[in-house]
Amino acid sequence: MPLESLPLSTDSQPTRIAFCITDLDAGGAERALVQILTRLDRARFEPFVFCISGEGELVHPLREAGIPVVCLGAKKRHGLSVVWRLSRLLSKLRPSILQTFLFHANIVGRLAGKAARVPIIVSGIRVAEKRGSLRLWIDRATDWMVARHLCVSQDVAAFSAARGGLPIGKIQVIPNGVDAGQFAEAQSADLAHFEIPPGSRTLLFVGRLDPQKGPFVLMAAARELLPRHNDVHLLLVGDGPLAENLRKWVAKENLTDRVHFAGRRNDVPSVMRAAEIFVLPSLWEGLPNVVLEAMAAGVAVVASRVEGISDLLLDDQTGLVVPPNSAPDLAEAIERLLADPQHAHQMGHNAQQFVRKEFAWGVVVEKYSAFYSELVDEMGR
Repeated sequence: MPLESLPLSTDSQPTRIAFCITDLDAGGAERALVQILTRLDRARFEPFVFCISGEGELVHPLREAGIPVVCLGAKKRHGLSVVWRLSRLLSKLRPSILQTFLFHANIVGRLAGKAARVPIIVSGIRVAEKRGSLRLWIDRATDWMVARHLCVSQDVAAFSAARGGLPIGKIQVIPNGVDAGQFAEAQSADLAHFEIPPGSRTLLFVGRLDPQKGPFVLMAAARELLPRHNDVHLLLVGDGPLAENLRKWVAKENLTDRVHFAGRRNDVPSVMRAAEIFVLPSLWEGLPNVVLEAMAAGVAVVASRVEGISDLLLDDQTGLVVPPNSAPDLAEAIERLLADPQHAHQMGHNAQQFVRKEFAWGVVVEKYSAFYSELVDEMGR
């Protein structure tokens, strides 16, 4: 959308909110943005989206919902030119609030928003950033530009205060949500498509094949478990930088007939419904959407004790929780559920009911609406 086609700002309601995100590919934060914006009450809020990168697949549902999207097409996310371009757009749009999502958009957005004199800037923190201290330092150094830091879980909020050094008084928590009906009502996929024999029990991983997600921890647990259970298979849905190394490891361990790679899929709800146990071996997180989705599907979950899990899983009631980066503990927890399928089924049922009550998108979006209204009231005062 060219600059000239953006509508002029007015003093009338609804409240104009600009949202800035790093990209609009089909990731967890990106999907969450679509769910939030398409459910916001347009009588109260007028959303606009700015994407730092080029057009991703999630541009389409936003535009189909009548939400203007501007993709800046920046090839280098840290380039200063994108800050200048975004500040010009914000100066014309004149939103009351700028809400940013993900690290690069958080930094670019607050610089551009400050230059454009946006009254309220909200930073969205979606993960406990453990890849290095530089990002934490940059976040802390530019904190003065931000009115609120909106964290996705209590663990991320605690990390942002303790390790990130952000002021506790600026930190608030609103969790991710899930379309509970989409997962609960999905038809089970035919896993024979992945060369999993009929009647098998399937362990499922869904996520990016990246060191953060701990796929080699899961592989080590599978190496211990699979020889003891001839009817158990492991299915990995997703892609990423470790994909080729994982395939080589599986071949070396002679597990190619028991470990299956599905790549990226658009039918995750159906695949989850067909699984016996969902496994999250991550080393760190924020509040993992895939666990919410598995819970909504009614699948028993085994997850490492990372950020956000304590908000979702009550150990041995809505899931099993194990120490991160521990293949023996992960294998033992999976073994427990394989040995007691009735208990696994009950945990899946408990989790499904909990998610419907606490994490349905309608509940979460109402929290966002109340949050934005509160900010506008504070600005008025």
